[in-house]
Amino acid sequence: MDVLTVEEVDDFINNGFIKIENAFSAEIANQCAAILWEKTGCNKDDPSTWTTPVIRIGELADEPFINAANTPILQDAYEQLVGIGNWHPKQTLGSFPIRFPSTEPANDTGWHVDASFAGEDVSDFFGWRININSKGRGLLMLFLFSDVTESDAPTILRIGSHLDVAKILAPEGESGLSFMELAGKLHVSDGRREAFATGKAGTVYLCHPFLVHSAQNHRGQQPKFMAQPALMTKNDFSLNGDDATIPPVVKAILKGVGL
Repeated sequence: MDVLTVEEVDDFINNGFIKIENAFSAEIANQCAAILWEKTGCNKDDPSTWTTPVIRIGELADEPFINAANTPILQDAYEQLVGIGNWHPKQTLGSFPIRFPSTEPANDTGWHVDASFAGEDVSDFFGWRININSKGRGLLMLFLFSDVTESDAPTILRIGSHLDVAKILAPEGESGLSFMELAGKLHVSDGRREAFATGKAGTVYLCHPFLVHSAQNHRGQQPKFMAQPALMTKNDFSLNGDDATIPPVVKAILKGVGL
């Protein structure tokens, strides 16, 4: 049985994301948060040790993270949005931008789209690329391991901006654009409405890979724990095919380019 309703799939196509509450349990969220606290080197009970606005942690393969990413509700949603069998089960989760209350501004709050495949230099993050077929990437996902209110630096999502990005990428062909090249063109989505990725621990946002989004500074009281992994595809998306077999990720791309 499909876990996402027709209306939710339509929202994903038109808006670029859907919010799934209780995607994994509060117990799993607490287990993940405990591991992340340890990785930060900060003392949970001593805010004086929270000395930087953001601490980034890479991929982790601890069992609680694998359990969070592979619940039946999420796996069913992956199938619906990306295509039956066209995704790799998550064996790790990451990266984790852990945000702390701070008067010091973070240095990573620009509008962007996450790139999905390497350019000439694999180690050059800003040189990674994204193309109209979203090579390698099926979804951007936001996993909340702590309760996130509007005061807790929720990720900002530009509603419908994935449609603008499809238009930008369409003439760029297979090579697409680099992270920085695309970032320089995202002013076309400036007028879009914004949504905050808030929710209880255990909430997951499944986002179109072209969705324009941004981090923000933390003005709340408690640190924010989340992961922002990709769902990687087994086969690159084709923009051709029978409408009945085209997954919603591709339908959104086609909508963006006017097909």
